[in-house]
Amino acid sequence: MKRTNFIFFQPDEMRAESLACYGHPLVETPNYDRVANEGTRFDKCFVQNSQCTESRVSMMTGLYPHCAGHRTLWHLIRPHEPHLFKYLYEGGYDIHWFGKNDLLAPESLGCIKEYCEPMGVERENLYKFGEKEYYSFHYKPLNCEHDEIGDYIKVKAGIDFLRTRKSGANPFFLFLPLLQPHPSYTTHSNFYHLYKAQDIPDLRPANLDKKPNFYELIRKYRRLDELDAMFFKQINAIYLGMISYTDWLLGELLDVMDELNLFEDTVLIISSDHGDWAGDFGLVEKWPTDYSDPISRVPLIVKAPGGVVGHTVNEPIEMLDLMASVLELADIPSEHTHFSRSFVPNLNGQRADPNRCVFAEGGYGEAEPHAFEGRWDRSNPPVKGIYYPKGTLQQEEPETVCRTTMIRTMKHKLIRRPLGQDELYDLVADPSETHNLIDEPSLRDTKRDLENSMLEWFIETSDTVPVGRDPRRFPS
Repeated sequence: MKRTNFIFFQPDEMRAESLACYGHPLVETPNYDRVANEGTRFDKCFVQNSQCTESRVSMMTGLYPHCAGHRTLWHLIRPHEPHLFKYLYEGGYDIHWFGKNDLLAPESLGCIKEYCEPMGVERENLYKFGEKEYYSFHYKPLNCEHDEIGDYIKVKAGIDFLRTRKSGANPFFLFLPLLQPHPSYTTHSNFYHLYKAQDIPDLRPANLDKKPNFYELIRKYRRLDELDAMFFKQINAIYLGMISYTDWLLGELLDVMDELNLFEDTVLIISSDHGDWAGDFGLVEKWPTDYSDPISRVPLIVKAPGGVVGHTVNEPIEMLDLMASVLELADIPSEHTHFSRSFVPNLNGQRADPNRCVFAEGGYGEAEPHAFEGRWDRSNPPVKGIYYPKGTLQQEEPETVCRTTMIRTMKHKLIRRPLGQDELYDLVADPSETHNLIDEPSLRDTKRDLENSMLEWFIETSDTVPVGRDPRRFPS
């Protein structure tokens, strides 16, 4: 019996609401839409951290960031830690990885059969240093051939692997983590101007009351507060173009999967590590302690052999459910305590748990200076670097990245920060999260219930006991 293969197509920083199959009225994503129509689309999938490394580690280990201290960009999976790729490798799978890392420490790469990260043509800022738009991530279009763009090279390498794979070879997991639509905001010139700023639906407004202070501080440090609403619509238009570019790349992959009849024994998974503001709230990129839906809600679309067609799961799930699901489909047991729940029943048409609470967390404490961004030489700071404002803000205002936890249900979202500036939203009445109701007397009981659920979650997931046992006596 042939074993199941896997392809994980993972654009970076792609939020769910910016895909047509998730309801966006303007963007064109025919290939994402096709997979959703032929498989299962999870409408409410949430990541466990709003940054690249931390989120990827969580989905590959089935653990929340606090379980093993994976709350920084620089703490990757180390050799002693169990994870999905290690299980697959030990279960006889070959893992082929074309794209960025942000997941495994160098000493942990022994389970990967081949990996590479082609970078492609360099991106170029549209503005000169000193101009107010310089730190906005608004870059020039990529006026080059497709094969000069890193993401095209990655997908082409994956396609070449599929075409040249020998009959009878080991089952495979093909991992294609792309860069787009991660800022800087630019893409191939054919897609850069695909959408016009004047056609973009209204974005979430800036300068809202009761938002955490880092919203306005980011705008100040990046000089975004000097830019008008149409500028942010232009950012959003380019972001949509980047998504359409990844959709085109997905189409190239789908053509080969059709040609080689791979859907007969291959699971295709499409998701992302987190989202992006893309102009919403007058902001760009992301922040380690923001868990608004543009940042925390990502697409998850799965087409599996024998799975139901055109199924939508409207109940909440977490991105860390990936690990348990892939292992079940591969018929490989896990050997460590984790909190990943398999979504395989949903691929067969079942609903998920409507009462499930989903969680995300991040941020750093005062005793963790090594976790903050911006730890550069103060005598020679990289002022021309696009991330200079972000690192500087974290160093000068460390409370903006204090430890933060989100709990979200179908109806409400609570975000708790020990240093204050908590948030509470009625997601039914206010799905755009523009009205922070943290001080609303009528929601006092709701807030208390959410806090109790958050405390119970922390207690239940506070650590994990190793599966193996050590001898209690000295060796004889």
